Amino acid sequence: MAALGRRGSGLVRAVLGVWQLGPEASRGWVCRLPSFLGYHPRCVSCIAGAAFAGPRLSSASRHYGPGSALDRFLGLAQPDSFLTPCVPAVSMHRDEQDLLLVHCPDMPENPRVLRVVLLGAPNAGKSTLSNQLLGRKVFPVSKKVHTTRCQALGVITEKEAQILLDTPGLISPIKQKRHHLELSLLEDPWKSMESADLVVVLVDVSDKWTRNQLSPQVLQCLTQYSQVPSVLVMNKVDCLKQKSVLLNLTAALTEGVVNGKKLKMKQAFRSHTPSTHRPSPEAKGSDTQPVGGSQRTGWPHFQEIFMLSALSQEDVKTLKQYLLAQARPGPWEFHSGVLTTQTPEEICANIIREKLLQYLPQEVPYNVQQRTEVWEEGPSGQLVIVQKLLVSKESHVGILIGQKGQLIAQIAQEAGRDLMDIFLCDVQLHLSVKLLK
Repeated sequence: MAALGRRGSGLVRAVLGVWQLGPEASRGWVCRLPSFLGYHPRCVSCIAGAAFAGPRLSSASRHYGPGSALDRFLGLAQPDSFLTPCVPAVSMHRDEQDLLLVHCPDMPENPRVLRVVLLGAPNAGKSTLSNQLLGRKVFPVSKKVHTTRCQALGVITEKEAQILLDTPGLISPIKQKRHHLELSLLEDPWKSMESADLVVVLVDVSDKWTRNQLSPQVLQCLTQYSQVPSVLVMNKVDCLKQKSVLLNLTAALTEGVVNGKKLKMKQAFRSHTPSTHRPSPEAKGSDTQPVGGSQRTGWPHFQEIFMLSALSQEDVKTLKQYLLAQARPGPWEFHSGVLTTQTPEEICANIIREKLLQYLPQEVPYNVQQRTEVWEEGPSGQLVIVQKLLVSKESHVGILIGQKGQLIAQIAQEAGRDLMDIFLCDVQLHLSVKLLK
């Protein structure tokens, strides 16, 4: 009874705190009420403070949509349906996340599951699309290549369907050495394809250097696992000034065949000739090889084509509903409270790495080592993280710190905000730079 009383008093204080912040900040409380009532083994002691976290949580809610349990508790305006899926948060505690990953799945009577592999050239937008499908940013996003350095699953659970989203990177041995990437990344795509139910091929149509053909690595995966159904997603269509370009690209990327039927796009074929194709500078590298000795640039076995912007909720919703409809009868692999298989520490390292790639020039961010010194829950329930950034060159120390320490402070602030959206608690992130001797 004492524990119940403390939980109840904590809930009252939390509700009053949110009321003081206003309804917009309260919308950031996605799915936290069940934690206070003891339905989920997830520790949540507080939300972020008003000055720093309140606006960020409210903006995240507007981005991913309202409809939390606390919204209904407070009587705030609801979306069209009370059945709006609740996006789980990730626990700040590794042991809780580990327990949830091995917890018996809370399946309905007729569960369905779909294992999806998302393939695409570097910078095609795989992480952005994955985050939008999941409803929360758990994968790092950067304009530079090879932002994601470890394989992890995203888990989407709605009603009786569960989607396992795998986004393995496609790299060559040369690029693995150049960017100091993990050796396991060379094997990840092939392991993922072995258990895939559906392959989603993502192409950035705004990149004039690569959009006219599928990458050799993607074609190799599709050819070797041709029995796995596949769909084509043409991303960033909002960046195209002339929508007619999509006809040319569709013809090239599908070889004029979709779902076993020839496309009636004669004009597109006439306008797409070898002379108009300009291979990218990277495509001219020694690590690019034709598949099976042929000059194939497209795949004629796609079942569907989606043209979208990964930043558009409506576009992504259409793709998400398609994926949910493709789920097949079978047992779930994870509890519905699982959003990703990453550990909290891996998520933190990836988010900080995203900021390093965003703000540091050229090869500098690829040579930064990260070492977490402190990871603990503070007295008010906040997550306290202390991480050292290790560099091998003295010149890199000054670059990373920035003038009067402004750059390292900005990286810490932006990474901390992203982590608050993931863990739904206040985050105090402290970064320092050290020269390796």
